[in-house]
Amino acid sequence: MKTGALLSALLLVSPAAGDGPPLPTLAIGSAAPDFALPGVDGRRHSLGDFASAKVLVVVFTATHCPTAQAYEERIQKLHDDYAGKGVALVAISPNDPLSVRLDELGYTDLGDSLEDMKLRAQERGFTFPFLYDGETEEASRRYGPQATPHVFVFDDQRKLRFAGRIDDGENPAKIKTQDTRNAIEALLAGKPVPVETTKVFGCSIKWSDKRGSVAEGLKEWAAEPVTLSTVNTSALKELAKNATDKPRLINAWATWCGPCVTEFPDLVKIHRMYRGRGLEVVTVSADFPSNKESALKFLKGQQASTKNVILDSDDSYALVDALDKEWPGALPYTILVAPGGKILYRSQGAFDALKLRRAVVGYFGRYYHSVPGGGQ
Repeated sequence: MKTGALLSALLLVSPAAGDGPPLPTLAIGSAAPDFALPGVDGRRHSLGDFASAKVLVVVFTATHCPTAQAYEERIQKLHDDYAGKGVALVAISPNDPLSVRLDELGYTDLGDSLEDMKLRAQERGFTFPFLYDGETEEASRRYGPQATPHVFVFDDQRKLRFAGRIDDGENPAKIKTQDTRNAIEALLAGKPVPVETTKVFGCSIKWSDKRGSVAEGLKEWAAEPVTLSTVNTSALKELAKNATDKPRLINAWATWCGPCVTEFPDLVKIHRMYRGRGLEVVTVSADFPSNKESALKFLKGQQASTKNVILDSDDSYALVDALDKEWPGALPYTILVAPGGKILYRSQGAFDALKLRRAVVGYFGRYYHSVPGGGQ
């Protein structure tokens, strides 16, 4: 998958398409496969935990996937609306975090690790069990989800009665058919499910056999050229004005600055995550011109194929004033600049990587049909 090609990461399934032959989806009428998985609540959950439920809803979803994110509130509402009617809902992340490329994370602030799942659950206020199957994927492979999200609804005998989508519209305003709700309502009423299977739309499952794609991406990025250009203060001022139509992340650093060196890998990671959506990352070396070769050597070691510049003089105060009048002067210093020069994020000292990623995603929007700077 090439950088920024989000739609190639999305999957319209019937039965499936994508990076290889799909696993078979559990057949209607089949018994619910057991599982014993860690949850974001610190407990392990198994199928037996939900034995008293009249209906069991198992939702395969993913923290990083923009389509899955679009359904998070609806998943929570399914839980809220039916918990009092004897329906149990459990969400499972089937993705191996080591099989997700950085350029597949352009629409998220978080990946698919259990720790990231905990952060998302806290942020969104999930009250349903959210389980991690990225370690072995054994349970997920028995269910056979084709994309995230993918729903499996079981009756009181734990026989599968519905497998498919939550509804027919990622945009809530355009929903015409509430497939999962229809299945739940039918089972609660003791009636046959009106539609037993549907297509699903979302991100492909990141099975562990996709780790090779991650390695391929790292190899490609490592081969990209790394340069360091000398600029004057006028050029720095123009960078800060950002007269482009895309956001610009500027990081001032130096080879002798410990926090700068420590945070730099996160800066490179952010570049790889969001450049496909148009984020430009610029590093500004505060080293003196006489130390340019050492600065370039550091950048090459970091595989920083960002736009890298160094001031043509020893005047550190000129550098500070050129980038941001509100910068007191300590390194490192990071600003996220919207088109036209408005600063969306500032950090003196080491940046908080999560807050910075959230600022970037906040500008672009979480979903692939979002309007930059204005949400959906």
